[in-house]
Amino acid sequence: MTETTLVPVRDLTATIEEILANAGLGRPHAAAVARIIAAGERDGSKSHGIHRIDMCLSAIKAGTVELTAEPKLNDDGGTIVRIDAAGGFSSLASEMGAPVLAERARQHGLAAMVINDCVHFSALWPEIEMLTERGIAALSMCPSYAAVAPHGGSEPLLGTNPIAFGWPRQDKPPFVFDFATSMVARGEIELYRRAGDPLPDGWAIDAEGQPTNRPEDALAGALLPFGAHKGSAISIMVELLAGAMIGDLTSKGVIEELGSMALAPRHGELVIAMDPARFAAGRDRDPFERAEALFDAITGQGARLPAQRRFAARAQAEQEGIPLTDEELARLERYRTLGVRALD
Repeated sequence: MTETTLVPVRDLTATIEEILANAGLGRPHAAAVARIIAAGERDGSKSHGIHRIDMCLSAIKAGTVELTAEPKLNDDGGTIVRIDAAGGFSSLASEMGAPVLAERARQHGLAAMVINDCVHFSALWPEIEMLTERGIAALSMCPSYAAVAPHGGSEPLLGTNPIAFGWPRQDKPPFVFDFATSMVARGEIELYRRAGDPLPDGWAIDAEGQPTNRPEDALAGALLPFGAHKGSAISIMVELLAGAMIGDLTSKGVIEELGSMALAPRHGELVIAMDPARFAAGRDRDPFERAEALFDAITGQGARLPAQRRFAARAQAEQEGIPLTDEELARLERYRTLGVRALD
């Protein structure tokens, strides 16, 4: 059995912030990014935890992220809140925009936040939870780099194009789901490669367009969309709404600019916020009570709501600490000591 050390969430967050700041990232960005990475590790989402430090350091080393970018928020009081991330990581822009977006949703019932020119490196659910904790339902999406072949295709054209949704609940964790529109996130393929394990059938094709179970061949080829033509259509929708519609790059444009999928993609993001109370105004049915009745009916059948495992891991980590292996602790120390030179 692998030995682990329990590290308090606060301590891991501080360590990650120190690593990123030592590597040259401005303190506000380092703090915001550290909170996202630590949250992934805290919630048992290993593919979005400290594994992502590599991606951040690679972007810093390659100069594809602006280290001291100052996000610029444009709020005219209307239903669209715009943030120019100025080439910085998306985390700081999201934290800046979330309270404004929530207020606009309460004011108008429906509002959207457009983040342009951001470097996105992790999951969407932390951004969604910034809104659910304010009593707002939200839907978020973004493109990626072209790593997924459309249904029936043989070459990467679409991104993994994640979609996340959250519904607020009183005195309970929100209903949240966050998943890639590909069969699996690209980070999962990398974890299989590191472990030397074969991929399940139907996840990917190689560079010749043939099905493969080899992670190395999948990384050189393309992932596949979930649900065949259905997932492919949803992924295309993300390209349209969170790429073309907001005046930013689609996944194909991202890879053309970066030239590599080894670096965090730089693109835009769309977040749609909704106030359930405003939508149900004038009706005699409380939307939150009806939602709870639905959740009770689901769990009453023995089914599990999305993210329940993640919230259970969170509760345990916040009480006991985050379990990290000796290898993971050594990697963090190497990052802290060497910064971007740890990638050499």
